[in-house]
Amino acid sequence: MHLRPPGPPAGAAAIPDSHGLNLFRADPVLARMAALYLPDTLAAHLAPHLDRLGALAGGTLDALAMTADRNQPVLHHRNRRGEDAQSVEYHPAYREMERLAFGEFGLAALSHRGGVLGWDAPMPPAAKYLLTYLFVQAEFGLCCPVSMTDSLTRTLRKFGSPDLVARYLPALTSQDMDALGQGAMFMTEQGAGSDIAATVVRATPREDGTWALNGDKWFCSNPDAELAMVLARREEAPGLRGVSLFLLPRTLPDGTPNHHRIVRLKPKLGTRSMASGEVTMNGAVAWLVGEPEAGFRQMADMVNNSRLSNGVRAAGMMRRAVTEALFIAHRRVAFGKRLVEMPLMRRQLLKMTVPMEQARTMVFQTAEALRRSDAGEEGAYPLLRILTPLIKFRACRDARKVTGDAMEVRGGCGYIEEWSDARLLRDSHLGSIWEGTSNIVALDVLRAATREGSLPVLRDHVRGLLGNNEALPEAGPALDRAIALAEAAQGDPSLARQAASALYHVTSAAAMAWEAARLGMPERLALARMVLRHRVLPRDPLAPHQDKDDARGLLNDPGAQRGENA
Repeated sequence: MHLRPPGPPAGAAAIPDSHGLNLFRADPVLARMAALYLPDTLAAHLAPHLDRLGALAGGTLDALAMTADRNQPVLHHRNRRGEDAQSVEYHPAYREMERLAFGEFGLAALSHRGGVLGWDAPMPPAAKYLLTYLFVQAEFGLCCPVSMTDSLTRTLRKFGSPDLVARYLPALTSQDMDALGQGAMFMTEQGAGSDIAATVVRATPREDGTWALNGDKWFCSNPDAELAMVLARREEAPGLRGVSLFLLPRTLPDGTPNHHRIVRLKPKLGTRSMASGEVTMNGAVAWLVGEPEAGFRQMADMVNNSRLSNGVRAAGMMRRAVTEALFIAHRRVAFGKRLVEMPLMRRQLLKMTVPMEQARTMVFQTAEALRRSDAGEEGAYPLLRILTPLIKFRACRDARKVTGDAMEVRGGCGYIEEWSDARLLRDSHLGSIWEGTSNIVALDVLRAATREGSLPVLRDHVRGLLGNNEALPEAGPALDRAIALAEAAQGDPSLARQAASALYHVTSAAAMAWEAARLGMPERLALARMVLRHRVLPRDPLAPHQDKDDARGLLNDPGAQRGENA
């Protein structure tokens, strides 16, 4: 009997499949951005590592992520001898992704110590986020524990006592998977949510100088982490000043388990590879971190670092979605034409590309502000304080739409879980919730403007990016109006989201124009103009709008590096 070899039905074209695509080579703009925002020697040093990670993200890592997404963590309350010994069982695919993220690439360690990836000093934030940007294009869920470990390490080093830092820093920054201690953040309570002043978990001092924590935390990602930063209320201390920051170890110094338990794991819409759960504390032993009455302010440092990481991950997911859409559009033929040749499809691809490129630019701009702030440069901290909620607010919301539109480009297959589109769409919705919902983060933009004096600093920064403003003349008046709107929003919080969007769009447009001038990339200036035209400036919804000239060079085939015929 003759058997037909596997493949598409006779007369049908094969469905375009990008598996095996090197996601770093498929995105040549990324290498140029790295060279712009990193020191020359570091950019050159990282190039082969980025190339390797790009190959993994488009192949092996992507397959591992798909497998881990289908095989979710399982909570075990007892061991086979019937002993009370909680553990979370992860699929081997997740464990291998952990080895790549924490071990091989040292994503949680590289900004805290030298020696990662052969570099003899801690790397600047832009390097860390550049690598994360590539990694998250394959796997979002694991990037949460990576981010929390990195952020907990940063907060502990900033506010923790020297003995706590000495005890736990080596494990937090280890690339040895047997020695690694991952981090987590236990903040959310069922009755409080983002209202930290309503925290009810109690902290009671113990005779040995530690504290006993009692109560429930409602949403704890990476709940079996070795260390967690926890917000709890000191007894008889009302209001926000009564909330302190504590370091909670899973294993006590004497080797015995601490007194907190995972009640259950959450059945989540996305990030299924990574465990999130409910945790109850029954006299759990913890150490006070920093000043007792400054708990929320100190935790805010960790939260803001995680918010920036959320923005980075949203940017990376958008890039993966656009890469997939472009790959398909250059290969799928309908009605005698490739999709990319059809005017409506080109317009749809451009509408996905614009927010993706905005987010990428804001990642690098915010990373540079973080570097300058950590170095103590004047004006850098208030700039960082407003750029961080801006990217968290807008990029995370844009990712939801971009991933949905990319699914549509693939058509019916995009809705099937065998492809990356559905997972990207599910995961993208998380960014607008974790570390503060959109409303909370938009209000934080106003808080930065009011309490940190960030608005004039942002205005001066954008004006500096624009220079003499010849390339983008519309940006100056738009900036003035956005600043005025943000000032009005300080008296009328209902304008917070509108103001945050305006500031984000004008800032990203100015930054893209600045990049265009330094990189000699006119298509990047075209993107900046499109941001202003479509997202800021007044326009007649009934008038025809054309972006044909702006589209040149923006819709290139990401698979060209594989030598394929488009």
